[in-house]
Amino acid sequence: MFDLTTRDIKYLSGVGPQRASVLNKELGIFSFHDLLYYFPYKYVDRSRIYRIREIDGAMPYIQLKGEILGFETAGEGRQRRLIAHFSDGTGIVDLIWFQGIKYLIGKYKVHQEYIVFGKPTVFNGRINIAHPDIDPASELKLSAMGLQPYYNTTEKMKRSSLNSHAIEKMMKSLVGQLNEPLPETLSPALLAEHHLMPLTDALMNIHFPSGPDVLRKAEYRLKFEELFYVQLNILRYAKDRQRKYRGYVFEKVGDIFNGFYSRNLPFELTNAQKRVLKEIRRDLGAGRQMNRLLQGDVGSGKTLVALMSMLIALDNGYQACMMAPTEILANQHYETIRELLYGMDVRVELLTGSVKGKRREAILSGLLTGDVQILIGTHAVIEDTVNFASLGLVVIDEQHRFGVAQRARLWTKSVQPPHILVMTATPIPRTLAMTLYGDLDVSVIDELPPGRKPIATIHQFDSHRVSLYRSVRKQIDEGRQVYIVYPLIKESEKIDLKNLEEGYLHICEEFPDCRVCKVHGKMKPAEKDAQMQLFVSGEAQIMVATTVIEVGVNVPNASVMIIENAERFGLSQLHQLRGRVGRGADQSYCILVTGYKLAEDTRKRLEIMVRTNDGFEIAEADLKLRGPGDLEGTQQSGIAFDLKIADIARDGQLLQYVREVAQTIVDKDPNGSLPENEILWRQLKSLRKANVNWAAIS
Repeated sequence: MFDLTTRDIKYLSGVGPQRASVLNKELGIFSFHDLLYYFPYKYVDRSRIYRIREIDGAMPYIQLKGEILGFETAGEGRQRRLIAHFSDGTGIVDLIWFQGIKYLIGKYKVHQEYIVFGKPTVFNGRINIAHPDIDPASELKLSAMGLQPYYNTTEKMKRSSLNSHAIEKMMKSLVGQLNEPLPETLSPALLAEHHLMPLTDALMNIHFPSGPDVLRKAEYRLKFEELFYVQLNILRYAKDRQRKYRGYVFEKVGDIFNGFYSRNLPFELTNAQKRVLKEIRRDLGAGRQMNRLLQGDVGSGKTLVALMSMLIALDNGYQACMMAPTEILANQHYETIRELLYGMDVRVELLTGSVKGKRREAILSGLLTGDVQILIGTHAVIEDTVNFASLGLVVIDEQHRFGVAQRARLWTKSVQPPHILVMTATPIPRTLAMTLYGDLDVSVIDELPPGRKPIATIHQFDSHRVSLYRSVRKQIDEGRQVYIVYPLIKESEKIDLKNLEEGYLHICEEFPDCRVCKVHGKMKPAEKDAQMQLFVSGEAQIMVATTVIEVGVNVPNASVMIIENAERFGLSQLHQLRGRVGRGADQSYCILVTGYKLAEDTRKRLEIMVRTNDGFEIAEADLKLRGPGDLEGTQQSGIAFDLKIADIARDGQLLQYVREVAQTIVDKDPNGSLPENEILWRQLKSLRKANVNWAAIS
């Protein structure tokens, strides 16, 4: 059997060099193996034709037979679309295209019989099908082959006539060449124990299933394998690290901690904070390195828990350090911690890129002698020149800005690696946390301190600006501050920046007596910080910004968050932005501004935001609505391996199940030496080589 991974895709019949180059660029398909693992995103039962009067907006993909009565275009600029009215005598549906209008009008004729295929949706009370497949009626073959696979293709591919149908043809030719079974990637024991379909059968049936039953079995096998290796990778990594690194044992809780608890604690700890502190104390005394992820919504009091954990390190004669992703945030932590420790004999210092000269030297030597007990800093802490006398605990704020390579450098600062506490305000659903941070134990602070008023969230259409500005003015007159956030998305960056600039000028006109500052990621860091500072100090009343403010600034006086084009943000992002207000005692508001026309899932998203302030509920909903791809706000799902078929949101149960399976294997075979698991360790190695993303298993 030839090796699929080394056989170049251009040698498959029907591909050739030109098509191969498009497949390389657009889908990253280089070999026969890559193509075989390019799975369909849906299957369609083409065994019947529906009548228009039978269909509604909740149906899957269907086919209709009828004729186009006429064409019209609507909308301007980016909104321009072509509408074809299609009828089979029992009713009319609208076929809609947003691209290639000229080409389509030339291609399809009025009053000719066509087969239309697509997914019906309802818009303004009419049924429409966007970007349908259309074939002449003479080509109709009611398929007896069972389910037809459909493959995702890009616009560029369609231009090179590489549509789903073309990929299906290639796949047929490839599957036809598999005359003998492919080498198995799971051990015989796993296949037998979990009743899994052999790999070759699974791959054939995922592309060309004869019916839904076989398809389900093939999907289950491939999902099982994918999630199993993700978990095996994480658990193996965690095991290796546990074996390698002992942890410092913090035996006692002493005077510093107790003194703080009795004299300086600003308010009674919530039950959630007490529970998390217990979990951390248990870790710190257990003799293995702590690696804990602390999740809690904005304002839940994570910083206080982190500080109290650091005081335990101090009581045991060690230093602690806290790292934040930006200078502004490091400054804020520094101020907060100094305030909390007021009157106590604890030396806290701040180290960022802008601390220079004598001041810097004094801090560095204080770290070496052990006089500096708590260091707050940015990534500058990791520099080679920064060394500690005895670093015992590191707190990292907003994990996803901080990869494993950086954490590993921290470990070199001490004889043994310090205990690690990672904090995040982005609530991560359990299934995802198991995958992203499988090597971290997770603690959750799930209640807000007393006295915090929940933020009132309102959805407003952009036509109601007058009343919106009226209420903003009222808040400013009462001495409050306002955020106005615009989307900035890579694909439409130029247009977005233009919208922000226009929005900024418009706000300056509307509020001539206010100082307005603006912040976006394309500004130079110094300029950005200066503008931020205007707002933090209260000089500016309004800040117009892109999402750069999502992580970070704490302005207790800001009570209104207006999010323009809210339909373009994901749920978690909206929730993070909303958390920028509501930090003081006053009632705060988050206003989501959109146009009238909203897709169904967008409407759902906004409803969830208005209904709940619970970050975990939002994260679960987000995961279900959008999938994990965008969870961290950047386009990386953070999973060490590329998931081709499993979906963390939908396959949460399977994920937990395979985790237990992988855990049993790692426990029985910690060194990876048992012959029956040889196949598993080999496969893991080749997967790591092929597409490991180290930042993900940090």
